[in-house]
Amino acid sequence: MQTRSEQTRQALVRAAAELIANGRLADAGLVNICRRAGVSRGALYHHFSSIAELNAAVYEQAHERVVALMDEAFGGGPVEDAPERLLIAFCEALRTEELVRAGIQLAVDGSAGPPRLRDDVLTLVRGRVADTHRDAVPAPEDLADLAVVVAAGLETLGHTDAEWWDARTSKRLWALLRPLFSVAAVGGAGAVSAIGAVGAVGSAGAAGTEGAGRRGEGERV
Repeated sequence: MQTRSEQTRQALVRAAAELIANGRLADAGLVNICRRAGVSRGALYHHFSSIAELNAAVYEQAHERVVALMDEAFGGGPVEDAPERLLIAFCEALRTEELVRAGIQLAVDGSAGPPRLRDDVLTLVRGRVADTHRDAVPAPEDLADLAVVVAAGLETLGHTDAEWWDARTSKRLWALLRPLFSVAAVGGAGAVSAIGAVGAVGSAGAAGTEGAGRRGEGERV
């Protein structure tokens, strides 16, 4: 059971996340956060030295949540379906969890970044897909690029049309992508070439995601 102090701290994190998720970072100011959480300014500064530190706590909890989703997606079931499980879980979290939707916009220091949690997520996606397919397909990095392109696209599009975050959308896209993964798994040269082409597109798209998909060496776990 949480203590009263822990409840107050979590109420502040939740209030900041709600304001950021449903508006913008500038909306999560001192007055709005205290009003939303139902606490005084003194209570806020008892738990956090600044709004940036509070926002950093939002980032941290959102990061933990996203990593948990990845662990679950890649922790069981057929490896070739792990990207689908992740896409569905990630988009569902964006659709229904204000904490994730807010945290995705923040950097580790609670600012607007870069790099933001969004960039870290894409790096983690690329690393997980490449690692899990390392011994299963000829070009795991190309598959990883493809997964990054799809994840980045769904995340971006969903901010203006939540239908992109609907599980049915992820399943529909995966129905098109899975044969490509499967053919590559048995060494189809055509599939590998196709994946490479998509990987090239992903490299171009990475400029729009601030190079997130290629920072595998600096993953934060």
